[in-house]
Amino acid sequence: MTDWIPDVPPTLMGFLSPVPLPFPLLPLVAAILAAAYLLGVIRMWVRGRRWPIWRTVSFLLGCASLAAITGLGVEAYGYALFSVFMFQQLTLMMAIPPLLVLGSPGTLLLRSTPHDGVGRSVLQIAHAGLRSRFARWLLSPWVALPLYLFAFYGLYLADFADLILALPGGHLGLEVGFLIAGILFTIPVLSADPLPVRLNHAGRALDVFAEAALHAFFGVFLMISGSLLIDTFAASSLALGVDPLEDQRIAGGLAWSYGEAPTLLMLLFVMHRWYRDDTTRGAAAARYADAHGDPDLDAYNAYLETLREKGT
Repeated sequence: MTDWIPDVPPTLMGFLSPVPLPFPLLPLVAAILAAAYLLGVIRMWVRGRRWPIWRTVSFLLGCASLAAITGLGVEAYGYALFSVFMFQQLTLMMAIPPLLVLGSPGTLLLRSTPHDGVGRSVLQIAHAGLRSRFARWLLSPWVALPLYLFAFYGLYLADFADLILALPGGHLGLEVGFLIAGILFTIPVLSADPLPVRLNHAGRALDVFAEAALHAFFGVFLMISGSLLIDTFAASSLALGVDPLEDQRIAGGLAWSYGEAPTLLMLLFVMHRWYRDDTTRGAAAARYADAHGDPDLDAYNAYLETLREKGT
């Protein structure tokens, strides 16, 4: 084993301790994203424009979670135990993307970027992306949802996981893929940013509900399986004194329990936003009717009046 991959059973302190990673790509990405976001927020404040504190906290919490899950001891144990690797996958796909998306980084980019110099080029690229067919296709449910589910069913049931993890940089590549798949799925569901395609509330709720049901089934399948679905972690888990099949059952339990919690919260958020928007539209329609009248109601009353006159 590599010297930074643990050779002792996992402990809480072991998970939380820093490790000397050979190439901490995702922690570096998290630091860059956090710095860029804070720069945008500061620019907004300097210009006297308000930016919600809760969005800033959400995005920075997502960046901190990304750095922790891929930069502390949990990353090292993710190379040795399937259960820890599954925990990383679930966090990268289900917990971190909602935190990042709810931070509305796209809106912050459009509002805080200067309209001259390099900023002008950045805005032109952003607007071109919003109008592109590729972005519309990439954020379509017909792409995002299958990609999201492939990260579970296709990866483990079709034996792709062993092939990819055996490659140099395969572990890191999968982590990047998990994060991208989670973000692509989450953006159409939760994002308040300008988008090239926008789902209605019913479509968002249906997407989340379908993902939750299929994902729960995957977790149960892992828990009841009597054979190993992935061989990569067998030798390393035995070296740590952990039964590989039991470790796989723990991974399934995580997928069924920990993995479902963020999905349930997403569904509740979508339903709340749906109810809020319908209530707002209803109140606006009532105010308009009070001020200008309701054409449908006026027409119905006129119809009743004609019937009354004919009756007399």
